[in-house]
Amino acid sequence: MHVVRVHPDDPLAAPLFAALTAEYDARYGDLFGGAAEELTRYPATEFLPPDGELVLLTEGGVPVAGGAFRRHADPGTAEVKRMWTAAAHRRRGLARRVLTELETRAAAAGHARMVLTTGPRQPEAVALYLSAGWTPLFDPAVPRPTDTPTLRALPVAARLYAFEKTLGDPS
Repeated sequence: MHVVRVHPDDPLAAPLFAALTAEYDARYGDLFGGAAEELTRYPATEFLPPDGELVLLTEGGVPVAGGAFRRHADPGTAEVKRMWTAAAHRRRGLARRVLTELETRAAAAGHARMVLTTGPRQPEAVALYLSAGWTPLFDPAVPRPTDTPTLRALPVAARLYAFEKTLGDPS
C-alpha cells in the first residue's frame, strides 16, 4: 500500500471521483443538489498545496481509497472532503488510514483544527469519525431523519452531521 499525493485532475484520481459520484447519487439523489454539483463546488486548486492536498492509497498502482483537505474559511482550519474507499476494499481500515494521513498533512501545513460534514445516509462515516476522535457538533444520542421528505424540509446545514478535531503538533 502506498500513499500518493495527486492533482485532482490526475487520471489516477478519476476512479475516486467516479465512485463518489455514483455513491452520492445512489444515497442522496438530488437532495444536496446532486453529486456532480458537489464534486465541482470547489476549484481543483483548493486541493493543492499550500491550501490543501488530495491523497490516494494505492495497491498495485490502483487507487483503493482517498481523501482530501482544503483551507476552510476559519483561519488555521482545514476541511476534509472527498473521503472514499473502493467498495471491494471496505472494512480494511483504509478510510481511517486516509483520515490519519490527512490530519498529519494538514497539521504539517500549519492547520490547528479540521472540520468535516457527512450526510445522514452514511452511518459508517459517522462511526468512523466518532471512533477516530472527532468531536460531533450535534448530539449523537438524538436520532436524525433519513427519509427524503423530512430531509427536504430541513435547511441544508441541518441535514448534515458536522465534526471537528483539534490537531496535534506535527513536530
